[in-house]
Amino acid sequence: MHIPDAFIPLNQAIVYWVIALPFILMSMKWAKNELDEMKVPILAALAAGIFAIQAMNIPIGMGTSGHMVGATLVAIVFASPWAGVLVLTLVLLVQGFAFGDGGITTMGANILNMGVISGFVGYYTYAALRKSLSANIAAFGGAWLGLFMSAIVCAVQMTVAGTFPLKEGLIAMGTFHLIIGFIGEGLITAIVISAIARSRPDLLENKFGAGSERTDTEAFV
Repeated sequence: MHIPDAFIPLNQAIVYWVIALPFILMSMKWAKNELDEMKVPILAALAAGIFAIQAMNIPIGMGTSGHMVGATLVAIVFASPWAGVLVLTLVLLVQGFAFGDGGITTMGANILNMGVISGFVGYYTYAALRKSLSANIAAFGGAWLGLFMSAIVCAVQMTVAGTFPLKEGLIAMGTFHLIIGFIGEGLITAIVISAIARSRPDLLENKFGAGSERTDTEAFV
């Protein structure tokens, strides 16, 4: 899902950077207000894990590949999609500059897809499902949908850029990430959230109980 530099014209890449930049800045503001010495190691561990799982790429044709993302998992653990945006931004920066995985000019599009769209869609799907379902099932649904939607948006971006046709792109990106979402993203997220609920319930408690759900804006008050 990492978009290389040559896949998007520079003028379009700039637009995606402009869209992504406010989200990046807000995620940094979230970190300033929310992170403390107890949470930083957890954030770092999640970032390292996401870096590792994204290294498992599955070629899906047309010069692109499919893989897990991890933004929803981070968002659930920290009860905010801004955490997902922050971690994916950091991961993509290291991948792009140090390992050449994903373009520099197209990094705005990659952050938008994997950090913003996957993080926000996944987190709020989890929040909606959590009102009536268990944490692990809600996490599975949120992570799956977050990954799937980010892949669909990526395919549309590639069509707008003239890289590949819409129908073929949607079939390739959608089909592979639908499967990856089930056997990878959704399953791993559910397992991790279930394990955290057993070993460190304090990280998840009182975040989605009746009347106790915190809104994103509260992180900036």
